[in-house]
Amino acid sequence: MSRDMDGSETETRPGWRALSGAALRTMSPLEWARFGAGEIAYIRPALVNGTPAVVIHAADGTPIGAAPDAGLAAAAIRQHEMEPALLH
Repeated sequence: MSRDMDGSETETRPGWRALSGAALRTMSPLEWARFGAGEIAYIRPALVNGTPAVVIHAADGTPIGAAPDAGLAAAAIRQHEMEPALLH
């Protein structure tokens, strides 16, 4: 079990691998950029055309969408079978 962004417990997704702290500390910048690609999308508050929004980024940092709030951003990410993570 793990905790979701809203604090609720969720089942660990099939196929996800758990890495030890030691393994995470030895990852190169390129490995970090690829970590979670296709599985995790990050959301970050930002201004879009002067309007407060939440921008959705792929695991490598590429902006892939935006939503008016974090709830809708998380729903959009889950709709694409990925897990949301808050970037701040």
